[in-house]
Amino acid sequence: MRVLVAMSGGVDSSVAAALLVEQGHQVVGATLKLWGGVSDSGCCSVADVEDARRVAQQLGIEHHVFNMTEDFDRKVVTPYVGAHAAGRTPNPCIECNRTVKFDLLLHRSTRLGFDRLATGHHARVSSPAVGGSLSLRRGVDGAKDQSYVLSMLGQHELARVLFPVGEMTKDEVRAHARRLGLRTAMKPDSQDVCFIGRVQGREGFLAGRLDLHPGEVVDADGNAAGTVDAVELVTVGQRRGMGHGGDGKRRYVTHVDIAARRVTVGGQDAVARSSVFLSGASMTWVDGPLRGGARAVAQVSAHGRPILCTVDADEERGGLVIRFDSAQRPVAPGQTVALYDADDPDAVVGAGIAA
Repeated sequence: MRVLVAMSGGVDSSVAAALLVEQGHQVVGATLKLWGGVSDSGCCSVADVEDARRVAQQLGIEHHVFNMTEDFDRKVVTPYVGAHAAGRTPNPCIECNRTVKFDLLLHRSTRLGFDRLATGHHARVSSPAVGGSLSLRRGVDGAKDQSYVLSMLGQHELARVLFPVGEMTKDEVRAHARRLGLRTAMKPDSQDVCFIGRVQGREGFLAGRLDLHPGEVVDADGNAAGTVDAVELVTVGQRRGMGHGGDGKRRYVTHVDIAARRVTVGGQDAVARSSVFLSGASMTWVDGPLRGGARAVAQVSAHGRPILCTVDADEERGGLVIRFDSAQRPVAPGQTVALYDADDPDAVVGAGIAA
């Protein structure tokens, strides 16, 4: 089988390529040049490209660099900036997976004659029975599971992708890389948004692309409770920088009004939410949609705690209401909510974006 491996320069994709070579597949490595600006973090630096090239050389496979900077800027960076300007909380890694890696790159791999596209994500694809639908499942290593950021994948994509390290723990991945003498064996995991440098940070990055405005902080009754340097950088549910109320308890952001340049805060009780609305236009399903009243498990961040919930249709607004079994911190507008099977919580059933 001919397999194109997306090699980010990290240990996971390095071992993914190595495993496929060991299995006897025809393997070619490809590193995506996504960010044309300065980068000292994530998976877009010059050092990462060089690491991927050197690993491919160690494995004896071809390696190519695909320039997708214009697509990445249009499909990931520009929407990221626009979301902040509108007071939403974007997830650029999910959008990169949705629009670049498992759309543009997947289509390119097919055009180039590859049978599969492989990545180093910690997730699994399985078919429960002959002729049955494919299932997207959590990776074996719960601490490194990346099914949340892949939760938008459907049957078409799952039929074309491989996640070779999904059956391994991170320790096993590193041990395999050490046995092979791969230069990425002990390389730290990427933790940051790849196009935002550590020095400039999110504020510095956004300040160069949109106007940031100071804002007032008020409590639920409209009483002054402080200020923020940039209302566009505040997210619903945020605790950092919000101080404490008159009762000495921590305050959380309950609402952000960009137009009024106002942030409303409240205590933990005020911020708790029992439900979230997901836009119908944002919904994706691994196999088929859940029926109204179905039980599911929701996850609202990459390593968030799974929450039992009920999924109800909201025909008036055109979407779904996710009703949590117990009150939770609010899901900020723009955040992705991944839904898992209530009876098999390792299996992703779909995802949507909080309106």
